[in-house]
Amino acid sequence: MTHDPAANQADQPASDDAAEAVVPYIPYILPLAGAVMMFLLAFIAVSMA
Repeated sequence: MTHDPAANQADQPASDDAAEAVVPYIPYILPLAGAVMMFLLAFIAVSMA
């Protein structure tokens, strides 16, 4: 039995990636971001007119 941490690395589960944590929220974030973007662009267009 060794005390080498590299030898026990295969037993550890894969660490969570930040991108993988965001993926379930994409169907909610993208339309919300699009709505905010359209509101801001419409507000800029009306204020310039």
